[in-house]
Amino acid sequence: MTAVGRKLKAESRQLRGFTSPDHPISRFFIIPLLMLTRRDFTKLAGLTAGAASVPSRAGAQEDKLANLPPSIAKLASRKSEAKPITLEERQKRMERARQLMRDNHLDAIVLAGGTSLLYFTNIHWGNSERLFATVIPAKGEPFYVCPAFEDGRAREQIANGPGGNNPDVRTWQEDIDPYRVLALGLQDRGITSGRLGVEERTPFVFSDGIGTAAPQINTASATPVTAGCRMIKSQHELDLMQLANNVTLQAYEAVYHALHEGMTQYDFANLIAAAYGKLGFRGEASVNVGEASALPHGSAKPQTIREGTIVLIDDGCSVEGYQSDISRTFVLGKPTDKMRKVFDIVHRAQSAALKQAKPGVEAQSVDATARQVIADAGYGPNYRYFSHRVGHGIGMDGHEWPYLVRGDILPLRANMTFSDEPGIYIPGEFGVRLEDDMHITEDGAALFTPQSPSLEDPFGKA
Repeated sequence: MTAVGRKLKAESRQLRGFTSPDHPISRFFIIPLLMLTRRDFTKLAGLTAGAASVPSRAGAQEDKLANLPPSIAKLASRKSEAKPITLEERQKRMERARQLMRDNHLDAIVLAGGTSLLYFTNIHWGNSERLFATVIPAKGEPFYVCPAFEDGRAREQIANGPGGNNPDVRTWQEDIDPYRVLALGLQDRGITSGRLGVEERTPFVFSDGIGTAAPQINTASATPVTAGCRMIKSQHELDLMQLANNVTLQAYEAVYHALHEGMTQYDFANLIAAAYGKLGFRGEASVNVGEASALPHGSAKPQTIREGTIVLIDDGCSVEGYQSDISRTFVLGKPTDKMRKVFDIVHRAQSAALKQAKPGVEAQSVDATARQVIADAGYGPNYRYFSHRVGHGIGMDGHEWPYLVRGDILPLRANMTFSDEPGIYIPGEFGVRLEDDMHITEDGAALFTPQSPSLEDPFGKA
């Protein structure tokens, strides 16, 4: 099986659920069920398109890096700038989670594989058909439910987090019901009734199995706890996100200076991946050219960069698990007057959203402010040309709570982090999106990266 095939097979097992729509935090919207993220889709499309040209001889990667354009070759690693999250920080997260459990009348939360598990425990674990779970009670120490043959691997990872070297690991053999093992663990913690919060991306088969094994316990959404912790960033988290954004913009700019006519979207995307490698981090980009830029998440069709065509690049990198998400739109050569006009509208909409974002305002108001600028300029109403929300929360996941979207009345708070990404997409012609990430301050909001000045000078270096 090819590497792409293995990735598809693995990710097809990772079903992602959504929070209960009747909970206050998700009252006006739900998280869509996604099998592949946008980044995964674009990356896999690029791998597939380029599969026939991948060299098979040893040393091919070294040869490729040796022949990088000068603007990329001169990049230096910034890996040493990234400081890992500490054990003490994770312990504080656990305490915050327990307080939120009490506030939301939850007796415990259960975390299967995924980002929230990593956030609290420093355990990297994907979901399969076998249950691995961490249960964090509102009172008492966590316990872990693990396939017996994975016990050693689990303990190794648990020791790197708050679980320490003597964790309570409840193992189960292949012919044992793992959900019954979890239910007995709850009983040992004195939880025989009440409410158990289930993390939102837990596969349904796990949640259903727990409910069947412990019918006296009501399962509920753990989102008020997990998102309640994760959506307010610490200064250390903001520092990691700042670095991720800086690295992304540096990679984009280096590749922009290597741009030339005749490049395909995959040539450009591969150079961005190489630039990230030089900078010491994993990252990628989707690249869409001309008419394909009018599709907000792009097209896998072959595209070639020509003089006078719009190029829209998007995505980011990961620094100690924290994400960036930046879009830049530019033209090789001279843009048309219409292109310049649309860019200016989007730029004003991005600025308006940034100005509106501040503690206490409703999340939906940021979207409404940017959307009004675009509608007033003739590209409305509603979602006609600006076809998506103005922003999403960002942190350890590229998209996470909360969201800047119509209907979300959640008040913004200091140290929340979002994308600010208005766009105008004209079918059959081109699209323009400007995206930077921002963090809410004590009295407003600030971008991690400078806004793009123009289509001809996207990085403000002219």
